Amino acid sequence: MQLPFAIPAFPRWRYALAALAALLLAGYFFFGRGTNLEASLTVSPGDFKEQVSVSGTVTASKDVDLGFAANGRIAGTYARVGQRVEAGTILAEIENGDLVAAFSQKKAVLASLQAGTRPEQIAIALAAVTSAQAKLLDALTNAYTVADDAVHNKTDVFFTNPRTEPKLSFTVANAVLKNTVENDRIAIEPAFVSWTSKLGSLTAANAADNEKEVAAYLAQVTALLADANRALNQAVSDQATSAAALASYATTFATARANVNAAATALTNALSALTEAQKTLVLDQAGPTAADLAAAQADVENARATLAKTRVVASFRGVVTRMDAKAGEIVSPTVSGISMQSDGVFEIETYVPEVSITRIAVGNAATTTLDAYGSSVEFPAAVVAVDLAETVRDGVPTYKTTLAFLSADPRIRSGMTANIIITTGTLRDTIVIPTGAIGADANGPYVSVRADRAIVKRTVQTGFSPSLGQTVVLSGLSKGDVVLLSPTP
Repeated sequence: MQLPFAIPAFPRWRYALAALAALLLAGYFFFGRGTNLEASLTVSPGDFKEQVSVSGTVTASKDVDLGFAANGRIAGTYARVGQRVEAGTILAEIENGDLVAAFSQKKAVLASLQAGTRPEQIAIALAAVTSAQAKLLDALTNAYTVADDAVHNKTDVFFTNPRTEPKLSFTVANAVLKNTVENDRIAIEPAFVSWTSKLGSLTAANAADNEKEVAAYLAQVTALLADANRALNQAVSDQATSAAALASYATTFATARANVNAAATALTNALSALTEAQKTLVLDQAGPTAADLAAAQADVENARATLAKTRVVASFRGVVTRMDAKAGEIVSPTVSGISMQSDGVFEIETYVPEVSITRIAVGNAATTTLDAYGSSVEFPAAVVAVDLAETVRDGVPTYKTTLAFLSADPRIRSGMTANIIITTGTLRDTIVIPTGAIGADANGPYVSVRADRAIVKRTVQTGFSPSLGQTVVLSGLSKGDVVLLSPTP
């Protein structure tokens, strides 16, 4: 996080006091624990708040101009001039029915995931698996019937002694091809014997276990039919087999091949359907994963943020001093038609350096402490305005940012010095370690890691600082690594 470069309202003696406090804290850390220079932490990725730390000055209440963050037609205004409103009150909104519906739908999806899979849905998935198993059994049985018909009824007419010593009954000039077809027919008969023996024990429950073997049998049949078809295409008519007979064989054979191909396709489809049904059942029984829940939560937050841009919301309790917005008007983010004044609530003025201003937006929550009461007393606040133009202070561009306390408190007085931590977002599944644990040498940033009984230096790639005293580590560390809080030289 970045601290402002200069705050005129922060006297030099306060800087000296802050520096002394930092030295005392460092002395406690390194010496107050019995000179334990090997204090360590175990790396664990997690969610970390992105924060910007600044200092500012409490000022008296004043007007705040509010406007929409999106273009659109005003659907309605819900406050009048002089009306006191609470923080969070919707003062006006543009047409957003589709966004409201989308937000509700995302919340419903998240709620459904959080509730887990209903027993009724699991029962449906289980029934789908049972049905798919039965269809696979039917496909396996049909495959045998079709294959048996294709070989024993339709193909064997081309052979003499097909089941014992098969010989093609027509003349084929290609002797090698003729021999291949006859060997295919010899090999297929034992396969049919084995296939037939399995039919008696085949059930819906074990159908999937037998699918590969049945598919292998079908592949043998397909190979026989393919080779026999080639032989038939090269057949030569003679006195024993006329051209008309060969033509008849071709018609019969085409039917056999089509039936076997259809049975193979049906078997493949039935197995795929069973596999998908089983996957669905497993997913339903397992319920949503952490990633599913995180994604659904992110969808809800994105929908909430999009919807928020269509509304002007009171960021604090106060009085409406201007309401120029009218239903039916077209508005844009560049126009402010609504103003409020804090009702007994003081504000804070601070100047944020340009390196941090892009992370700050109206509506960001903040925690504030006042020097007058110490760091243990916190006052919640929120960002209500950010200047678009820079203010140069001591030669450095800064941007005036205004925060409002969320509630009136008699302890707060104008002119008090405020220390503010503005929360700008959340880092998900990120490794963040204390900045003091990172050293630097000729190779760049490094940390000291305890490996077995030794301390080793490990080069790391660092990112930005999400919060005061913390640094994001982009690479070089993994979950479970033990890092010394004080790097060894």
